[in-house]
Amino acid sequence: MSTPHTIEIKAFIPARDFTQSLAFYRALGFNVASIQDDVAFLHHSQCSFLLQDYYVEACAHNLMMHLLVDDVDAWHTHVLRSGGVQPPVRLTPVELRPWGMRDFVLIDPSGVLWRIAENVPTHHSHHTLPSYA
Repeated sequence: MSTPHTIEIKAFIPARDFTQSLAFYRALGFNVASIQDDVAFLHHSQCSFLLQDYYVEACAHNLMMHLLVDDVDAWHTHVLRSGGVQPPVRLTPVELRPWGMRDFVLIDPSGVLWRIAENVPTHHSHHTLPSYA
């Protein structure tokens, strides 16, 4: 029996302040394709997610997103220049990770952690999975 075909997967991202979160993601370059009821569909190139006007602190602070890009340094500069890095938003420097990626952490206005990363060539035949602790 074959596995059925999939189309896409999208996460629902919580927003403590829906208007503030929409402005934050727009500043990062995400397009708002639609807003219906309490959910906005946002996308950038082929990547998308759903921003919801719903917030539970314990859930938001345990949610992590991973965005794979082709130039992590350009994205880091873009985030810095976006004007969106204002408290409570947090941003770390770009770092080389032992699992074969260079990335940085961006924490959105609601506390959702984003790892924005690019793959780097490795000489190992296996990778260690990332630890998000």
